Amino acid sequence: MKIGLFTMTSLLTAVSSLALMSCGGAVPTSTTTAGTTAGSADTTSDVEPSSSSGNLTDFVLKDVNGRSHALTDYLGEKVILISFWATWCEPCKKEMVQLQALFDEHKDSGLMILSISMDEPETQGDVRTYIKQRGYTFPVLLDTETQVTNQLNPRRAAPFSLVIGKDEVITWEHEGYVPGDEKELEEAVLKALGLTAP
Repeated sequence: MKIGLFTMTSLLTAVSSLALMSCGGAVPTSTTTAGTTAGSADTTSDVEPSSSSGNLTDFVLKDVNGRSHALTDYLGEKVILISFWATWCEPCKKEMVQLQALFDEHKDSGLMILSISMDEPETQGDVRTYIKQRGYTFPVLLDTETQVTNQLNPRRAAPFSLVIGKDEVITWEHEGYVPGDEKELEEAVLKALGLTAP
């Protein structure tokens, strides 16, 4: 079956548009109780957190500087915030600023942020440049084969964050980002760290 250049270009444009529309899910949500709700870039939602570490499988990904990071490097030792994002996702970029502030504030209290890029091979080169230009200091990992994304974020929501306590249990998950969500994220991190909000 032959596909003309115009048809292929139209198809690629449609697929790209769908990917952009799914940024943050169709209606981002966040709950620490029941239900998973589709998310959108303009709203957010909590989704039901996993109940045990049985869902956590170790992974090793390289960061933008080529250094390897394994989940087990931090599991049980630190509170881990994993955030899935992509350079094409505007809400993700807004959330990254808040992640850096959170990291600066709580890294000495035991917080580790692992930011996992879901960029496709054609945009992965943009990730390092973007991170370096903005001076982010938490590890930004490249999931080149989408193994970690498929495991922890199978809906490919962007952004999608989860908090893993020192007890190795996922305590909080959240899809999407709108201004103000950083307060809820900080509360989840502080709770996992055993700290109280300022």
